[in-house]
Amino acid sequence: MPQQSLHSGNIFTSRLWQWIVRDKLSSPLGVALLVLFSLGLGFVVSMLPLKLAMLMAGAALALVVLIAVLTDLLIGVNVMLVAIFLLGFVGKYTDAPIGTALDGLLGVLLLGLLGRVVSRRDLSFAWHPLSLLVLGWIYYNLLQVLNPWALSKMAWVYTVRTVALLLALYFIACYAMSSYRRIVLTLKVILGLGFLSALYGLKQEYIGFSPTELAWVAADEERFQLIYQWSRLRIFSFFSDPTTYGILMAYMSMFAIVLATGPFKIWKRLSLVLMAICMLIAMALAGSRTPVVMIPLGLLFYVVITLRKETILSFLVFLMLGTGFVMKSTHSAVIYRIQSAFKPESKDTIRVRLENQKKIQPFIQTHPFGAGLGSTGFWGKRFSPDSWLASFAHDSLYVRLAVETGWVGLLIYMALLFMALRYSIFYYFRTKAPPVRNFYLGISVVIFMLIVASYPQEAITLPPTSLVFYVLLAIVVRLKDFDEEAWHHHLVQNPPVDK
Repeated sequence: MPQQSLHSGNIFTSRLWQWIVRDKLSSPLGVALLVLFSLGLGFVVSMLPLKLAMLMAGAALALVVLIAVLTDLLIGVNVMLVAIFLLGFVGKYTDAPIGTALDGLLGVLLLGLLGRVVSRRDLSFAWHPLSLLVLGWIYYNLLQVLNPWALSKMAWVYTVRTVALLLALYFIACYAMSSYRRIVLTLKVILGLGFLSALYGLKQEYIGFSPTELAWVAADEERFQLIYQWSRLRIFSFFSDPTTYGILMAYMSMFAIVLATGPFKIWKRLSLVLMAICMLIAMALAGSRTPVVMIPLGLLFYVVITLRKETILSFLVFLMLGTGFVMKSTHSAVIYRIQSAFKPESKDTIRVRLENQKKIQPFIQTHPFGAGLGSTGFWGKRFSPDSWLASFAHDSLYVRLAVETGWVGLLIYMALLFMALRYSIFYYFRTKAPPVRNFYLGISVVIFMLIVASYPQEAITLPPTSLVFYVLLAIVVRLKDFDEEAWHHHLVQNPPVDK
């Protein structure tokens, strides 16, 4: 009798497991039970205080996201992209530790990656020269904790999160990009987020800022002076400042323009052109000079790489029209701001930056490993306010790296950027599938624009550009592996016509 009961119990357990896991409650009884459970849970939550109910809803959503990202690392990569785009927006409405939650999500993704690598023993993606440079840069930043010239270990702790931890997303993305379709999906997510950012910025300009956003602008005097200029508020969309927003709109619009020249259906190309126009308008309304200069430089780079007669003629026409636009008189603050990027008055800003760089050169030359991560900027003012470096206006990613990580660190980082650009151009010429070549061309233009923009600004290391850049590096490494798959997909979509 006990054996019969045990056997019956095993049968029941087996059928229950089959019903829940294999059939996924797809039977009418399963659907009915799920509906009853949802109604019961909704009733219980409705009886709770508002804060506790919201906490439970957030926990349930977090659990679903956690299960999803552990099931598929690509979901985790795209969730990280969405979250980093909306991080600044959410931060204006709540004091919740969203950044810490993202760090936790990234840690979960790293554990998922390690588990897959150990079980499948596949490290092929990690032996690419670009992967080795990324790993070397992470390792060098971790070693900065031993820097004898560093004034604060806490500054290193806070800074290394945005370097080593976020850069680890590169390896997660490399592993997750296991097919051509998955890479295309991620590029669509990036473009979609850029377009959504443009639309929200246009909403701020033509409909207005929300009361919370206006209060956020007015809460800090320095922030208010940055955003309120020429009797108007510069738009910043979801982000913390107009410059970060403008740089994002500049390289995303160029990416959309390059993709619009690719071998895609006409409605897709028109959609990309529409996206680019919205992004360019948003960039102009953001009112930053650096993005305005990025556009002609990106177009020039595109012309040099393609060297087609039609692109050269188009660029010359654009150059003549742009020259006329800069020379015309105007009473518009937006147009005047664009024109000022190419007029003599902008030289005063350049002169100040060159003087600052000249002052810091002796320090850089005598400190090959720098003054330690977080010794300048916000973290420098917080953890070592008495240091003269804390108030030093570096105004450049390269200058900051030279000061904090030394000329040794700057050389490693410049080698990383050089190899990223080299391989994106190299694979553009070596791959055969037209869509793949078009993607590589667009990514090459974006990388070049960000390398240039990082001289006057901290373009690459600030979110959301930082995560977008790391994901694009992963696509550079993986996309060429699926050239044949992309070629087959292209032929299916565009079958050859018999003459």
